[in-house]
Amino acid sequence: MKRAFGALLFLSMLVLPAWAQGPPAPAPELKKLDYFVGSWTTDFDLKPGPGGPGGKVSGTQADKWMEGGFFLTENTSFGGAMGQGTEVAFMGYDANAKLYTYDAFSSAGGHESATGSVDGGTWTWLADQNMGGQKMKGRYTAKVLSPTSYAVKFELSPDGTNWSTVMEGKATKAP
Repeated sequence: MKRAFGALLFLSMLVLPAWAQGPPAPAPELKKLDYFVGSWTTDFDLKPGPGGPGGKVSGTQADKWMEGGFFLTENTSFGGAMGQGTEVAFMGYDANAKLYTYDAFSSAGGHESATGSVDGGTWTWLADQNMGGQKMKGRYTAKVLSPTSYAVKFELSPDGTNWSTVMEGKATKAP
């Protein structure tokens, strides 16, 4: 009990002076994620491969800022060739690494973590993937087409050099 109290006291000595100056402000880079705020419909073509036979997948997603403005939350429902499901994701920004962050949790028990960057109107997210016990690199690209639509491509690579398209599609913002 004394150790827990001592650790809590030490931690409060580190944190409280920072909070005395006021809560931290969200990184200015987070403003770029404003593009995704709103309700979207998604339509994708899943390519046949080791993950299944492929086919159409469509869904809806609602993106909004979490209180405090540090994370954009994304709630998605989807259905199609691979069945039905839901996913919740959080996008943020790591100021130390100077990279955007993405963490998603699916109704099928999956968890994905990726880091991203934006160049003009193209967002690129990179992640390590485990596909049936095989380690792969994943690359998700979202290219802004207009204020209300973006094109999507998801690719996999065993070595980070030679990429195969797994999914392509489009997201359209609801009015």
